[in-house]
Amino acid sequence: MSKLLTNYLSFFFLLISFFSLINITYCYYFNIYLNIDTYIYTLIISLILGFGLLSLKIKILKINIYHKILTVISGYFLIPLIISIPYYLSIYNISFLNCYFEAVSGFTSTGFSIFQNIKHLDESLILWRSTSQWIGGIYFLFSIILLIDIFDTNLKKSLTNFLSFDLSESLKQSSKILILYTSLTLIIFIILKIFDIRSFDSLNLSMTLISSGGFIPVNNLSSIINSNVKEIIFSLLMLTSFFSIFFSYNLLFFKNKNINFFHEDILLLIYFIVLIFLFYTLFNIDYNFSVILLSLTSSISNIGVSLNNSPQNLSFVFLILIVIGGSFISTSSGIRFIKIYALFKFAINNLSSHVYPRNVFVNKNIFFNSSFDQNEIFKYFLALIIFIISLFILSSLLTISNFSLENSFKLSILTLMNTVNSSIYGLNEFNFNNLHFLTKYTLIFFMIIGRIELLTILLLLKKFLFKN
Repeated sequence: MSKLLTNYLSFFFLLISFFSLINITYCYYFNIYLNIDTYIYTLIISLILGFGLLSLKIKILKINIYHKILTVISGYFLIPLIISIPYYLSIYNISFLNCYFEAVSGFTSTGFSIFQNIKHLDESLILWRSTSQWIGGIYFLFSIILLIDIFDTNLKKSLTNFLSFDLSESLKQSSKILILYTSLTLIIFIILKIFDIRSFDSLNLSMTLISSGGFIPVNNLSSIINSNVKEIIFSLLMLTSFFSIFFSYNLLFFKNKNINFFHEDILLLIYFIVLIFLFYTLFNIDYNFSVILLSLTSSISNIGVSLNNSPQNLSFVFLILIVIGGSFISTSSGIRFIKIYALFKFAINNLSSHVYPRNVFVNKNIFFNSSFDQNEIFKYFLALIIFIISLFILSSLLTISNFSLENSFKLSILTLMNTVNSSIYGLNEFNFNNLHFLTKYTLIFFMIIGRIELLTILLLLKKFLFKN
């Protein structure tokens, strides 16, 4: 056990204790005493674990990439155990496996739920579900920063204007991200309140939107988002988990606004505008534009929520958008747009080199003066291959579990891309509560895989299996 692991986990255990205290206060204020003892137990356990890990006397070793990977993976398996306590000790008599499934689904911002009727839950537990996704979102951002050397060194260079990657300044950098993340959550809450959405719903939605989660405080989103104006505003707010979390900060506070510094977000903006144009011209006759816009933004941000009248005949298109994903430094999942763009660019250059063999087209700039070296291209291609392999494995396992081939394929994509199973993907009536226990454990594992990517697991296995 390294000092990095203990400090990293202790921070999130203490964060859980903070939100446990908020839930206790909420229960006392609104006289909701059904499950208040569950949050008291969670508060005590998380405080003991948090301060206990901080107090451990561990020899500080040189931190390598394997320590970082082990730290992140450990958190994804251990932290949901604490998050599951309020579910397990609640009055609803939920099995441990179902509690852990709900906790992992929330923490990974996937949004699969064992609860078929949210109205039967007390508000404190609904708030706890949203809290689990909010904590999971900030954990994911911290993990990206921690493991950025694995995923993308180019983006690391662009982030040096905001972050220092010196571990000695990790507390300072974590504080910056936490403040920015919290501020954006508050802004979303205020905007939702301005448009006449009740405070409780606004609070829950703000926590799930910023984290790219799929938990909503009602059974049907249409009961909250019930006008064209609200649909458009809600759609735009979902983009906070699509663009880089640092994009707004950069625009507001950086004096040097070099276009190359923002190239990923600018490409994402172009991509989004093109999608709007295509969907508006192709599908606006059949569906209301605001409904199309909500379905579109919900998919590209990997949130996955939908309305009653959302298009259900475009599930394949929306699944493709889910796989592409959003910004690398965001809470969205997916393969990531920048990887797809780089591979597309590389493919065009290579095709051009065959058409015009006398010219050199390798890594030729397209749209922007951004380039990717061969190592980055190799990593992006490897990520794509690993996703396909993961998709094949999970689809096969689900098919063995008596799923239809179509449902297995769809559910596998949603699991690996950490996206909720709403009506636009044709799986809204799916009952996770009745699944076989082995299927639940499989989905739990692959939900975590979707968040950390299989590449990190393979690197860790390489360390232990091939030590030389």
